[in-house]
Amino acid sequence: MLEKNGDKDVRKTTRQHVRQIQSKLADTPRKADHTIQGIRMLWNYGRKTLDWPLGDNPASEITLFGPQRELPAWPEWMVQALETAPLDVRITSELILGTGQRPNAAITMRRDQFDGEWMTVRDEKGDESYEVFCPPRSAAFVAGLPISGQHLLAKNLTQAKGYDAVERQFRKWRDTLGENAAPYSLHGLRKLAIVQLAEAEYGDAQIQAVTGQSAQMVAFYRAKASKKLLSKSAQNLGDQNKNGT
Repeated sequence: MLEKNGDKDVRKTTRQHVRQIQSKLADTPRKADHTIQGIRMLWNYGRKTLDWPLGDNPASEITLFGPQRELPAWPEWMVQALETAPLDVRITSELILGTGQRPNAAITMRRDQFDGEWMTVRDEKGDESYEVFCPPRSAAFVAGLPISGQHLLAKNLTQAKGYDAVERQFRKWRDTLGENAAPYSLHGLRKLAIVQLAEAEYGDAQIQAVTGQSAQMVAFYRAKASKKLLSKSAQNLGDQNKNGT
């Protein structure tokens, strides 16, 4: 930690920075929680034991994922309900579904990341960018957005809106949907992107190329997609038998 951060001014660490770290590690909840807890302890140690002139702990009261927390993929009814969501939430959701990126990477996308049938996506965890095919739906969606800066979710001409600002809007909107919506997060849309790709008969390697997910994570959500497809086939077969076909 000292090698990576020893020359940085810890006083400039904000709550938004901590939430961005949590967002990047959301696919590995245990690691995310361990990191947030480590920031809390180190901040308290610097402030209370070393008497560093630090303000409030930016990692305090940030909700942890918990050791058994699963990030469920959104159900179809919640995707349909996006029509009632604030514009920032709708844009973010469409970008997550279309690119398979983590929420923060989607929120900070620039217009120049889209070039015809290709788009540049960012793997925040691996800190690398790569070019992938851009679905026509996503290309048309981006082309139809009003231009207010370099970013699709623009704070001003050169800066993107922050993860916290969009996530707060999302939580407020989610509350209007009732208790059934409570388990779902923006990260759950990324899981839905995997399920949809699997349902479209993409191979595991292809899904990994689009979303940057691990093989284990792709396999986990592919199993969910397989169950959905099997249940649909079974229901259709049952209807055919009833109709004597």
